[in-house]
Amino acid sequence: MARLTTLGVKFSYAVETVKGTKPAKFTQLEEASSIGGISLDTEQIDVSALEDYLTQYAAGRQDTGGTWEIEFIMDPDKSVKQIKKLYEDSKTAKTTGLATWFQVSFPDMSDAFFVIAECGREIPMPEIAQNEAATMSISLIINTYKGLDTKIEPTAATE
Repeated sequence: MARLTTLGVKFSYAVETVKGTKPAKFTQLEEASSIGGISLDTEQIDVSALEDYLTQYAAGRQDTGGTWEIEFIMDPDKSVKQIKKLYEDSKTAKTTGLATWFQVSFPDMSDAFFVIAECGREIPMPEIAQNEAATMSISLIINTYKGLDTKIEPTAATE
């Protein structure tokens, strides 16, 4: 059994061409240095009757937390340019009723994690401190967590 590491993980996105259908082609966003996890906290529903002396519960909805943070190493020719394009593509998709999908893929898995999410309106300014790598984070709003599905090998971003 091969245990996974984060070496070679790719973060990519695609805009739907058919509403509600996973896109067939994803574009890699380079220089990702941290991809936030999405925990699925299950809400509890109180299903106790008046005669119950102990509270009874049933599993409710799972909550993603709503936001998803992705951090990138700042590179004006790669990550910054690619994130600007992501924001433009996502904005255009939203005006046409199409969604933006994101994929997180491990090199040694045939499946990948898929999330439908919305970008913010502007790219945020990063925190800056002395003697550190310049990084920038984007915050995505999770619309739908799709989970594991067949991986689509992302293509490199075009100039």
